[in-house]
Amino acid sequence: MQRPVINLVDLEVQSVSEDRTPRGTSAGNYDIRHAAIGSRIGARKLGYNLTVVAPGKRNCPFHSHRAEEEMFFILEGTGELRYGDERVPLRAGDFIACPTGGPETAHQIINTGDTEMRYLCVSTMAPIEICEYPDSGKFGVFEDLPDDENGRHARIRHLARHEDARDYWEGE
Repeated sequence: MQRPVINLVDLEVQSVSEDRTPRGTSAGNYDIRHAAIGSRIGARKLGYNLTVVAPGKRNCPFHSHRAEEEMFFILEGTGELRYGDERVPLRAGDFIACPTGGPETAHQIINTGDTEMRYLCVSTMAPIEICEYPDSGKFGVFEDLPDDENGRHARIRHLARHEDARDYWEGE
């Protein structure tokens, strides 16, 4: 039986896999390191992890969610939250709510301090998600599919821009 408890000292922070490694000119702005928590203690409807971000870096692009709500709790360090059109200073002990929505709820945490920033991420787990990225004008559609008969985890992951749209009847 899976234990429902884990301590912070027992978490192993790892860089995210190659398929999420930032590419292009802005890659130097990101530090993508997480330690899984939810999956290790049996969570089913909430996802949670520990995120660690180096000074001057951010973990992900400025984005909003249409299906999943997120909450963050700053454990260590200082930074800045981009939220919609606002910028809010952050420090240890701060809770952050990021409900679903459009550009008005877009968010990004930036480590503006001179030490690592560590925070807890909690989110609802939606099997289908749409994210919007206001800085780049992109949107993403994501679906987690059940493991296949060989235990491989399949996903639908598509990123595009609104101008890439096709007519419903094209090719039919």
